Amino acid sequence: MEEKLRWPCDSHGRSRLQHQGHVPLQEDFGAESRRGTQGGGHPLARLPFASRRLAVQGPAAGRGRVLPAAEPRGSRPLAPAPLQHLRVSHRRVSPLPAGLAQQQLENMLQVPESDQSQFRSCYPGAGWGNAISLEFRNLAEKYQTVIVDVCQKMGFGMAEFLDKRVTSEREWDKYCHYVAGLVGIGLSRLFSASELEDPLIGEDTERANSMGLFLQKTNIIRDYLEDQREGREFWPQETWSKYVKKLGDFAKPENIDLAVQCLNELITNTLHHIPDVITYLSRLRNQSIFNFCAIPQVMAIATLAACYNNQQVFKGVVKIRKGQAVTLMMDATNMPAVKAIIHQYMEEIYHRIPNSDPCSTKTQQIISTIRTQNLPNCQLVSRSHYSPIYLSFVMLLAALSWQYLSTLSQVTEDYVQTGEH
Repeated sequence: MEEKLRWPCDSHGRSRLQHQGHVPLQEDFGAESRRGTQGGGHPLARLPFASRRLAVQGPAAGRGRVLPAAEPRGSRPLAPAPLQHLRVSHRRVSPLPAGLAQQQLENMLQVPESDQSQFRSCYPGAGWGNAISLEFRNLAEKYQTVIVDVCQKMGFGMAEFLDKRVTSEREWDKYCHYVAGLVGIGLSRLFSASELEDPLIGEDTERANSMGLFLQKTNIIRDYLEDQREGREFWPQETWSKYVKKLGDFAKPENIDLAVQCLNELITNTLHHIPDVITYLSRLRNQSIFNFCAIPQVMAIATLAACYNNQQVFKGVVKIRKGQAVTLMMDATNMPAVKAIIHQYMEEIYHRIPNSDPCSTKTQQIISTIRTQNLPNCQLVSRSHYSPIYLSFVMLLAALSWQYLSTLSQVTEDYVQTGEH
């Protein structure tokens, strides 16, 4: 099963930050891309990528989605009980991990080094759970605050989408915010708190959110057929219902023209995040963080270009070439190069816009906006010293996210099975 394009460390609720989730660094964003090539090989970049993989996939390669039951399930009914573990008053219960009271969470984070039983009672099967508790307690309060806040918001968001479809484009944005945008916001706040980046990176949540939404929407668009086969629906009903009665009808040969029109409309929607992506990346000053953020974005842009007006999305798997992926990884190390990559793929899409496409004018307009976006030149400043605390809080955020999502998945699956019986 292919990996998804995600904001590094996104949760996969889809992040899909959130199934497998994403270090997307080759044509299918699979395992080969993770072997020491990201971020110029600096540990500051490699470890966060590895953390993201853990947070979304779990420790074993090739495992299924961490949060399959927290994703919209089409017409399959969900038992109401899992929602009771998530939809609780924020005044007395923290959704990290699911169903644990705030005091229990605080106690978990204060487990003595010699006592792992308390943590294991919260996280059955987490043999390395005590290490997470110890690392969390070693972090400065400013880092702990970010980690807990992001996980809480993600938990409430996943609860909201446990039993409903993605209906409108606004709901699509909201869902992607919970599973990927929040990861972008959380990491940006950590970048700033560590002083590796300027305060503006963490303060501008709109741009950080767009970074996650762009990756998440790209995954959702590309994975139409895979999701249909596995009973999942992520395309917004407001969009696809203009073309067919059921989302699955796009896979029928007689509907291929309508399917491509809907595909192009969703890609056009997603392209609107690129100006924010450019702004965000232009502000980064740390080379490793720039590589860490830029590579998934240019991969997503190349993937959208490959999907645009492409019937193969509804017939099989759309991939970018392996050599193309390697070139992108090697080139996306500075802002002028990233802008050149964006320009290249925007031109590819522009020259393939069908005159008969209902969204052709909108697609042309957003590409024209991207073409003319004129931002100040940005020169990355390399820093010779990187605080170990940065590595610790990124690893911890990933580990806590994975533990929470794993627990939620197990609880929900148990109730789903009970409901089916």
